[in-house]
Amino acid sequence: AAGCSILVKAAEETPAAPAALIKAFADAGLPPGVLGLVYGTPAEISSYLIPHPVIRKVTFTGSIAVGKQLAALAGQHMKRVTMELGGHAPVIVCEDADIALAVKATGAAKFRNAGQVCISPTRFLVHRSIVGDFAEALADHAKALRVGDGLAEGTQMGPLANPRRIDAMTTFTEDAVQKGAKLLAGGQRIGNAGYFWQPTILADVPKEAKIFNDEPFGPVAAIQPFDTLEQAIAESNRLLMGLAGYAFTKSLKYSDLLARKLEVGMLWMNMPAMPSAEMPFGGVKDSGYGSEGGPEALEAYLNSRAVMIQNA
Repeated sequence: AAGCSILVKAAEETPAAPAALIKAFADAGLPPGVLGLVYGTPAEISSYLIPHPVIRKVTFTGSIAVGKQLAALAGQHMKRVTMELGGHAPVIVCEDADIALAVKATGAAKFRNAGQVCISPTRFLVHRSIVGDFAEALADHAKALRVGDGLAEGTQMGPLANPRRIDAMTTFTEDAVQKGAKLLAGGQRIGNAGYFWQPTILADVPKEAKIFNDEPFGPVAAIQPFDTLEQAIAESNRLLMGLAGYAFTKSLKYSDLLARKLEVGMLWMNMPAMPSAEMPFGGVKDSGYGSEGGPEALEAYLNSRAVMIQNA
């Protein structure tokens, strides 16, 4: 839409996906040379392409650490960037929340793509008066999910991307339990073929647990009770990540307070995550800057300038 030619750097572990997408564009009639694809070592490609004078704009989706490196490199050459980086989405469930709705909405968001989604909810902050009922319901939801081949009929959650994610889920789960968390569901690898992990629910998770500080990028949810909404907001904003957040309440007063105080780029209240093309998609703080949706995304690929003409 902005009229820019595009060069795509394929992810090392999913090279076929962008190739199929680019072929689809070519089959639809996109002229040759408008959309290209490169493979190779990320550091080598980035160090060559970003400084190259033909490149005018860089957009990156990935980890915070790599995003900072690429932003620094782009900054040396005054290249504009859009950075959609890591997240650690909080979920605030107030005392007046519809528990069934909260479980259905966040359960769908948590286990979509086996939790390997940047806006996946991770820290479930639930009012102490309902935390037991909520935890039990979310655990039941997790236990009922059918895990298996993503192409098989009836599968509700597929595998993790690689063996490193299995190791990470093991570490997150064991660390939380060792620090006092209760394992309500899952917590184990499923078989030895493929990278399947049980949908996992942890309750009474202490703030010091790894799962409450590092992005899991997997199907593990951590629950912690709160007594006041101010406490929940403070915990939500404690981390340097600020991509997405979720909240459930029937109170307009609470909704207004949460909308103003939560340090996130996207906030869904009383509903599942539903990104759309017309809304800005991006985070704040270490989760990056810029947008991958809405008019803001299009403007990032355009140059604004002023032209003044006086009649001769």
